[in-house]
Amino acid sequence: MSGAVAPFFRRLISTALALGAVVSSLAAATIQWVPAERPVAVEVAGVAAAAPRDGAEADAAAWRPLFAVYAEQPGAGAVPPMAGTWRVVDGARWRFEPQFPLVRGVRYRAEFRPPGAVPVISFFEFPADVAPPTTVVREIYPTAIELPENQLKFYVHFSAPMSRGHTYEHVHLRDTAGRVIDLPFLEIDEELWDPTMTRLTLLIDPGRIKRGVKPLVDIGPVFEAGKFYSLSVGAECRDAEGRPLRVGFEKKFRIGPADRTAPDPARWKITAPAAGTRGPLVVEFGEPMEHALASRMLRVLAADGAEPDGEIALGVEERSWRFVPAQPWRAGDFRLSVATTIEDLAGNNIGKVFDVDVFDQVQRRIETPTVEVGFAVK
Repeated sequence: MSGAVAPFFRRLISTALALGAVVSSLAAATIQWVPAERPVAVEVAGVAAAAPRDGAEADAAAWRPLFAVYAEQPGAGAVPPMAGTWRVVDGARWRFEPQFPLVRGVRYRAEFRPPGAVPVISFFEFPADVAPPTTVVREIYPTAIELPENQLKFYVHFSAPMSRGHTYEHVHLRDTAGRVIDLPFLEIDEELWDPTMTRLTLLIDPGRIKRGVKPLVDIGPVFEAGKFYSLSVGAECRDAEGRPLRVGFEKKFRIGPADRTAPDPARWKITAPAAGTRGPLVVEFGEPMEHALASRMLRVLAADGAEPDGEIALGVEERSWRFVPAQPWRAGDFRLSVATTIEDLAGNNIGKVFDVDVFDQVQRRIETPTVEVGFAVK
């Protein structure tokens, strides 16, 4: 063997031995669900091969061919891998943390597919739950029976924390004939939950509300004035424990004319209480308001700027606001301070209409963060 050829064969033999060692080490790789009883991550242990760099969705193309987790759906055929974050732990374990928590009733499949070696596959499924479901939908807002044609939001309030990730599959808008309306919501991957996971916000696709934009022109509006609709939440929605709802929920309503008038506190009716009592201060809006904002965008201020303590509540169909003070009212001048970001059902703010035709000019804008209306307690 010539001197030039010998080094080549030595390198070839060395490379083959190294690859053989890697493949041999991969044969000992195992998949672990962490923690075993209620996983929040999946790990591959016993990995000797080099891993892609730590990262999230930006590095999915490098990680997923090697290590991926699937949520199996019977009858759904092939499903894409779950979204999440990959990283290396202690230099020896590959970890995948799913974007959404694992839920009861779904079987999960983790696959580790090293090049040149037999794949390692592991399954996980929560044990069958014998406890009866207890979570229900408490209310859907707005509670009004008639909504504007350019209705913007719905809020679904649950009695207990819910799980995230598959909500849009079980929430449907239907017309009078019971037909499901296609793609009415602005579907966001993370979904719009409050921090307690008990309130879900459903946002009607603004592209099907704002006049002059392409989705409205091509597809049409979600709602039409004069027609009846229903919003249903299926019992298949899962709570934080993976259990279905105790029962589904349906809100029926009719659609009235579009609302393209901005709220104006100067036109609201304020009924002042009597001095020396704990009677309520009542503010009547003259229309239903967006309840989540109306609950926190109004404040009562005394002449010296002090804000009395008290309890706030909204009236029937969110058409009014009540404030009951912790202490009896004292005689004098007060102010109702209203944040200009408060909304009616069509998303109109004070001084700014949400549903503006792109060819219209906005004639009036309010630049201050609040407006105030005075009242006297006698």
